[in-house]
Amino acid sequence: MVRDEKLKERWNILLKKISDQFNNGEVIDLDGIVYLIGIQELGFIKKNFKKNDKLNLMHVGVSRLLSQYGYYEFCFIDNDGWPHYIVKEQLPNLTSGEQKLLMKQAIVNYFLEKGYIN
Repeated sequence: MVRDEKLKERWNILLKKISDQFNNGEVIDLDGIVYLIGIQELGFIKKNFKKNDKLNLMHVGVSRLLSQYGYYEFCFIDNDGWPHYIVKEQLPNLTSGEQKLLMKQAIVNYFLEKGYIN
């Protein structure tokens, strides 16, 4: 229970901070945060990402987040600067609520690691 409350508190702090910084205070959704993590992990910003690039950024974000739990492992950066991951372990069958909770935990841990939140 205490852990869930701490996660909820950190999630709300993170959500407000990211929404204020990147979305003019309008609440950003979970997919938007994963997209931002993908851009962060890519390490460079293009003025306009193509639709395929946006999907790849989401994949990079998810892979990076789930690498914390051993589901993915960083492999290499290609000649265009894109990080690549390999699947190390298949995700268990999770309900949508469990998936959302796992991603929130991974996102909070990511931003704690980066020193963006405490």
